[in-house]
This record gives sequence, structure tokens and C-alpha cells, in this order.
Amino acid sequence: MSDYALYYWQMPFRGQFIRAILAWAGQRWDEFDDGIVGKTMEANVGKQAIPFKGPPMLVDRRSDFALAQMPAIAYWLGEKHGLLPASVDGKALTLKVVNDANDIIDELSQDGGKQMWTPRRWKAFRPRLKRWMAIFEETGLRHGLTADAGHLLGGKAGVADIVTATLWSTAGERFPAIGEMLDDEAPAIAGLTGRLVSEPALANLARVSWEQFGDSYCGGEIEKSMKRVINAR
Repeated sequence: MSDYALYYWQMPFRGQFIRAILAWAGQRWDEFDDGIVGKTMEANVGKQAIPFKGPPMLVDRRSDFALAQMPAIAYWLGEKHGLLPASVDGKALTLKVVNDANDIIDELSQDGGKQMWTPRRWKAFRPRLKRWMAIFEETGLRHGLTADAGHLLGGKAGVADIVTATLWSTAGERFPAIGEMLDDEAPAIAGLTGRLVSEPALANLARVSWEQFGDSYCGGEIEKSMKRVINAR
């Protein structure tokens, strides 16, 4: 039995950030089919490992500690496995980056599919997505990041880098237009992403994820509309 139990749907999306941090930290974890995840999510809150509404939810089996909400889990894992900057400022910036990534995938999925993508909506959204890329790019440039070297917040690779690389590589692989946009709008972030996903831990995770999830991203009708519109040529 692995030290961690991760409850998330069998797709990348929000859970992929947690998988990537665990993989980078050299940790092993167990996952479960969507039926078990659904039952765990809908269980009486008094019987949940931690009261929560939606996955991801992570359980540390060694300490019996459970946590939900992707940014909280990412921060906790970073603290636990030495993947956060030493300074308070650096830790706060890391959490800011994680929350930015969380916001972006919410926007890409139209806040959980509240409406579907159309060519007109995608055209209107493109400037906003470019601005998000510029935000990540400027963050890295201020800390010495270049297309060929460096990390998002300076220092060594940590949660901010792992989350950034996971965000853009997962979206870019499934929606090539997003990957091409990143190359044009944020070359330093594109370089960072390429370097990190070439590292053995994340390269292996990507391979296993493709085997398990195929080209899925966030699921449902919203994913169908994303593929139909964003991947249109």
C-alpha cells in the first residue's frame, strides 16, 4: 500500500497538479475509479476523511491526515517535501502561482461547463488567455527565467515550476493551439515547461497518464466543445 491515497476523477485536469508534485517528490500513491471517488465525495460529511465538496482529496496514510482543495494540497505537499522557497515571500508567491493556474483551468472549462465553447467565444477569450500567459512570463522574467534556463521564482525547481509546467503541458498537448500560443506569447514559460516535462518524473507521469486517460482533459460536454472549437483549423 502506498503512503498516499488520491481521490480524483480518472482524467488530468485539477488532479494532474497533485499527481505531478507527488511524482516529482518521488512519492507513491493509490487512485480509485470514478465510482469510488463519487461515493467518497457524496458521503455524509461526518464520515469523510476531511469535510469536502469536490476532489481532489488527498490522504496521508502515515499520519491519517487528509486535505482537499487543489491549492491547499499543493502547498502542503510542497512544505512537506521541500519544494517551497525558504522565504515567506517566496511561499506566498508560490501559492499565488498555484491559484492562478487553478483560475486558468476554470476559465478554460467555462467554470465547469456552465456554457459551451463556440468559435465566437473562443475568439473573444484568446486575448484573455494571452494575458494569462504574459502574467506567467513576467513572473518568471522578474526572477531570472529565460527560455533556456532558470526557474519561475528563481532558486531550485519547486511547486511553482511543477504546477506551471503541468498547466501548460497538459493543455498544450491536448489543444495544440494553446501550445502554439504559449510558444509565441511566453517563450520563457514554454522553455521552462519543456525542460521540466523532460525530467524523468514528469515524463513518466505524462506517459502513464496518456495510457490511463488517453487525450481526455476535463471530461463531459465542455471537453467536447473545447476539442471541437480550440482544435479546429
